[in-house]
Amino acid sequence: MTIEIKVPDLPESVADATIATWHKKPGDLVARDEVLVDIETDKVVLEVPAPEAGVLGDILQNEGATVLSRQLIAMLKPAPVAGEETKEKPVEAVADDSTDGMSPSVRRLVAEHAIDVAKLTGTGKGGRVTKEDVEAFIKGLSKAAAAVPVAAAPAAPIAPLAGRTEKRVPMTRLRKRIAERLLEAKNTTAMLTTFNEINMAPIMKLRKQYGEIFEKKHGIKLGFMSFYVKAVVESLKRYPEVNAALDGDDIVYHNYFDVSIAVSTPRGLVTPVLRDCDNMSLADIEKAIKDLAGKGRDGKLTVDELTGGNFTITNGGVFGSLMSTPIINPPQSAILGMHKIQDRPMAVDGKVEILPMMYLALSYDHRIVDGRESVGFLVSIKELLEDPTRLLLDV
Repeated sequence: MTIEIKVPDLPESVADATIATWHKKPGDLVARDEVLVDIETDKVVLEVPAPEAGVLGDILQNEGATVLSRQLIAMLKPAPVAGEETKEKPVEAVADDSTDGMSPSVRRLVAEHAIDVAKLTGTGKGGRVTKEDVEAFIKGLSKAAAAVPVAAAPAAPIAPLAGRTEKRVPMTRLRKRIAERLLEAKNTTAMLTTFNEINMAPIMKLRKQYGEIFEKKHGIKLGFMSFYVKAVVESLKRYPEVNAALDGDDIVYHNYFDVSIAVSTPRGLVTPVLRDCDNMSLADIEKAIKDLAGKGRDGKLTVDELTGGNFTITNGGVFGSLMSTPIINPPQSAILGMHKIQDRPMAVDGKVEILPMMYLALSYDHRIVDGRESVGFLVSIKELLEDPTRLLLDV
């Protein structure tokens, strides 16, 4: 019985999707739950597994095709039973007297280079000719040809653009969506950025003093991001305008603290959400960030994990950025940029000291947040991080 392979149900906010990668070709044997194809939406990549073991039949939608929810994209035929004659066998298993049971890829290679099969020596199972055998034979021919002296020929004119090549690839759906949201933020918000700087010595000292104990107890390293998130949550409590969003002519004030964390992935920048951060410990935050970052790199993030968020933190410092002006993640009203920690000479009590300093950048929507709130928010974060005891005493 032939099984239909269809596009999974897409989230309500996703209209269509794109066939990203087929992991199998028609005629390939497929195990149950083996991934057949990756389908890319503007938010996540969906993996479509095989519901049963079998042989992949016709592929109805090739890579790059736009598909809709529940659309038929391929057919899966039952796996052949041992000892049973079937018309649909994997191409590699079909013997051919003229090619000694060579696989399609080997046949293609032989045909491309017009090789006499009789001259090939097979090293595969049962004396079968493998792709490596053909490639070795071709290299042997090339060496032999190079060893034969030839008459000098007039030098060919050098192409004016020799070595200058271009590669054109279509934008992925995620990259398109990122571009749309960035333009939306620039064109629809009154965005402004304000800066401050932080002495990171107290946090670094705390991590050095308790880092090993923290890791033994909680099974994860004590990083900087958990301190950033805690300081942001406390500052959002003090400045609710920064935790608000515009909805038409209304300002929506959130009484919960869902913080988006910008994560760089091979597919582009995504912002998974840490929910209810005010109820999370430093260890909870570190574990959640590690989990979301891993899912982001592997393309395993769900739509729910990417939806929502009242405020965003982006840390360009991990890539060496000294200062930047981050772009707001709509419909949020602000985004905080953290940067590289760098030793700089600073004046302390009339003396010059070398301190590990970091620039902070807060980009905000001036339609909601005024200068007083934006500067006060940054100063609050600065005070909390330069004296972490304040986080415990709520002062």
